[in-house]
Amino acid sequence: MHRSSRAATAYSGCSGVFDKILIANRGEIATRVMRTAQRMQIATVAVYSDADADAKHVALADQAIHIGAAPAADSYLHQQRILQAAAASGAQAIHPGYGFLAENAEFAERCAAAGVVFIGPGADAIRSMGEKSTAKRIMANAGIPVVPGYHDAAQDDDSLQSEAERIGYPLLIKPTAGGGGKGMRAVYDANALRPALAAARREAAAAFDDERLLLERLLIGPRHIEVQVFADCHGHAVHLFDRDCSIQRRHQKVIEEAPAPGLTAAEHAAMADTAVAAAQAIDYVGAGTIEFIVDASGYYFMEMNTRLQVEHPVTEMITGQDLVEWQIRVAAGEPLPCDQDALTITGHAIEARVYAEDTVRDFLPGAGVVSTVRFPGPAQSGLRIDSAVREGDTIGVYYDPMIAKLIAAGHDRNAAIRQMTEALMVTHIGGVKTNLELLQRVLAHDAFGSADLNTDFIEQHRVQLITNADEDPPSRVLGLTALTELLYRKQQAERSRRRAVDANSPWHGYNGWRLNAPSVHTIALAYGARDYQIHVTERTDGYDVEVPGFDPLTIAGRLGTNGELLAQIGTERVVLSVFRDAPQITVSSTAQRWHFLTRIEKNYDTEHVLPGQLSAPMPGRVARVCVEQGQAVAEGEPLIVMEAMKMEHTISAPYAGEIMSLRFSVGDLVDEGVELLVLDAANTEFES
Repeated sequence: MHRSSRAATAYSGCSGVFDKILIANRGEIATRVMRTAQRMQIATVAVYSDADADAKHVALADQAIHIGAAPAADSYLHQQRILQAAAASGAQAIHPGYGFLAENAEFAERCAAAGVVFIGPGADAIRSMGEKSTAKRIMANAGIPVVPGYHDAAQDDDSLQSEAERIGYPLLIKPTAGGGGKGMRAVYDANALRPALAAARREAAAAFDDERLLLERLLIGPRHIEVQVFADCHGHAVHLFDRDCSIQRRHQKVIEEAPAPGLTAAEHAAMADTAVAAAQAIDYVGAGTIEFIVDASGYYFMEMNTRLQVEHPVTEMITGQDLVEWQIRVAAGEPLPCDQDALTITGHAIEARVYAEDTVRDFLPGAGVVSTVRFPGPAQSGLRIDSAVREGDTIGVYYDPMIAKLIAAGHDRNAAIRQMTEALMVTHIGGVKTNLELLQRVLAHDAFGSADLNTDFIEQHRVQLITNADEDPPSRVLGLTALTELLYRKQQAERSRRRAVDANSPWHGYNGWRLNAPSVHTIALAYGARDYQIHVTERTDGYDVEVPGFDPLTIAGRLGTNGELLAQIGTERVVLSVFRDAPQITVSSTAQRWHFLTRIEKNYDTEHVLPGQLSAPMPGRVARVCVEQGQAVAEGEPLIVMEAMKMEHTISAPYAGEIMSLRFSVGDLVDEGVELLVLDAANTEFES
């Protein structure tokens, strides 16, 4: 165990573990903190905004207090309301989670002034590490290696251009405040510098209300490796090994793993010792992460996160430690639960973050109602799922769109990859677009398998990792999907037959029987803008599947207990996960997934629609409005085109009439069943 030479003077704790704590956050991290607190028999208090009144973290807490409207500034960032909630509930401490107020020095000071313990570092440490320029100067003065750059006060263009010439190109412009990739600009030559400075200032001012910038040498193809550190107020400091966080998009992490692969024992040890020294340099107390940028020339301090990290579960999986419990005990004034020699690594762990986002559209954050949530069952060992999203929950526009974190562990990296691959294949989130396919493709990529990692990984392999519905799915996938749909319909028909009074009537069958002819079914599927008519002929020992333009397939198959397709093509056994959210069907392999629309139901758009109104058959986005209010339309005329999961779906007029009202415009997000427009029938009478 390392010992600091100075006491943690910024710390103001109490003796004994708390009776009640308030979690000043929401979603997955709030439920994560509650699990540990409840195991420790500590009562928990949730806070919530208008948008989160029915959220999972509210339901799990022992007590919940409303703190304001949906925008974070009116709720989760409103310091006074959170402190009032703590006082009203009798909470002795506040856990900030990550994001929102987790790295807010003013809030830490206000907690201390109010007599409530902030479960995190002291305000001085937060403040010194929160400003990147200050942090780098402190670390450089402490002998910690930093990326060559400029971190001083002069901010005029001439001074920055002079410093850029000293540093050399390419270089990176970063805002002094904030993070998350906002305001960052890569500059490859002097001509591009001044326009990039202007753009970076605008983004920094908008995001952080601070337009100051710093310059750094741009390392080409580096890795992002971080070390988990922990310190207490008794002068003890330890590290809990390292993590690789190189798989990123928009400078934000997507996949993390521990320990960082491909390093020598000496490299692991050097970064760990440097990280502990960095924490000691600021008399740190609590959980923190020292982030390094690493290339062939060595490793360099990038920044310190003065909080628990989103990816902390991979460290917990390989060490067997509960970092939230450590945070609570340290904040209560206790020494660290164990010293450095007692900390060991067992196996390997990988975390994949599932987001509601459109990967094809530059990872545009998604929103909408989550219609289906399916994760691997508890029988799968070595797997942990951290999520607060349930079926029927709404992914809104006010908060981060992360849906879940899947964490897989194995005895080595290859075993962890296999575990994660299987977990992702059987995970399904319906109703919103997600990055699940991207995660599957990253795990299956040869470069990831060989630990050839860098922060440009996704952009570097974009062609292999990110696809859209303009690409034809393989013929065998079309065939297997059609067979899956047929088997599903046969299964549903059999269930209906068993419930019917005349259960033996042939009209309840779905076996395609024909007199003196083979049993043939035509399955219509849509993928993107293309339609496929697939013919499936039943045989005694399987099915002949014909996709026009391709060689026929002979497939034996059945649906498993969880809806998965268990099939055999020749001697090859195929297992696909199948998720059906009518009219959508998602088919997932170990490395990819495809989203189809079924076109079997005739006139699907007008089924179950009340006279005079047309409703959205699925959650989605209005892609096109084909009519105007007051317009006369004929039966079958297109009215509105909806987009769901990269595919378009046309809503047509079920009868001739006049458009009386349009409820939505292009780009609007709509829920399933929402009335889209009102159509007045032309001289048509309906039965009541």
